[in-house]
Amino acid sequence: MASRIPVIAGNWKMNTDLESGINLVKEIVALSNAVSGVDKIVCPPFISISSVAQSASGSTVQVGSQNVSANSDGAFTGEVSTSMLRGLVSHAIVGHSERRALNGETSEQVAAKAIAAAEAGISPILCIGEDLSVRKAGNAATFVADQLEASLAGYSDWNSLIVAYEPVWAIGTGEAATSEQAQEMTAVCREVVRKLAPDAADSVRVLYGGSVNSGNVAELLTQPDIDGALVGGASLKADEFSKLIAAAGSK
Repeated sequence: MASRIPVIAGNWKMNTDLESGINLVKEIVALSNAVSGVDKIVCPPFISISSVAQSASGSTVQVGSQNVSANSDGAFTGEVSTSMLRGLVSHAIVGHSERRALNGETSEQVAAKAIAAAEAGISPILCIGEDLSVRKAGNAATFVADQLEASLAGYSDWNSLIVAYEPVWAIGTGEAATSEQAQEMTAVCREVVRKLAPDAADSVRVLYGGSVNSGNVAELLTQPDIDGALVGGASLKADEFSKLIAAAGSK
């Protein structure tokens, strides 16, 4: 198995304003800058990216966006292109379940965003995951495999890809998947990559997301196919987020 550097990425969602976002990243840097052996990423709202990137400049904390347009420029009101983000972010979340559900994003659109990001030198953090009805029906593995394969249609820059498995029923609910459930599904994700790009399967990092906190992260990180976490609520608390970083750094 290839050696994979773990990732702890924080999705701030629609939280923080300019001042609190700057303060949050400064606290995270102060607490976590010296931790090695882990990639640390914060994804603030678009209005704060420039300021957060400036505040994190020179540190080991990287900055990502929560979304990106597949279009390079033009009449797309409210959208943000890769050229606007280049130089500010290293990563971009694409296909988050909230955007799929609330904004009607399809896997085809997600694939186009992932390709656009990679072509601009921005690593996509590609999210997939099933809702509770799919899991209760026993179709989680098939659903996630199909969703991931569709979301990677035409994708080829495997060195930049990060996959994030986030069961919709665990996001923001306080009910994380068990480490066994998370391992089963991240293994499914890795097998999809193996099908599409056999040589990349053991190097692409696969994250778990959904109510990750300092109490459950260590057990999740012991699983062979889990390479870190995409974190929501816990990323808004510098001390808690830094505990996750420390746990991954000692993996």
